[in-house]
Amino acid sequence: MKTQDFTGIVHSDPEIMGGTPVFVGTRVPLQNLVDYLEGGESIEDFLDAFPTVKREQAIAVIEAGKVAVLPVA
Repeated sequence: MKTQDFTGIVHSDPEIMGGTPVFVGTRVPLQNLVDYLEGGESIEDFLDAFPTVKREQAIAVIEAGKVAVLPVA
């Protein structure tokens, strides 16, 4: 997945959270989603806790993660 594929989903700006990747339109770090999922929480729990993140954004990040870890055939 290329950087431009995340346009409108995740971005990094030194003026926002010191450059930490965040969901576009929010100050919610991408790492928060990872932490929720690793901790056994559902995507619903994450979205309830961070209502400024759109479902489509969270799903796109999860899908990108799946592509990144799939073995190359």
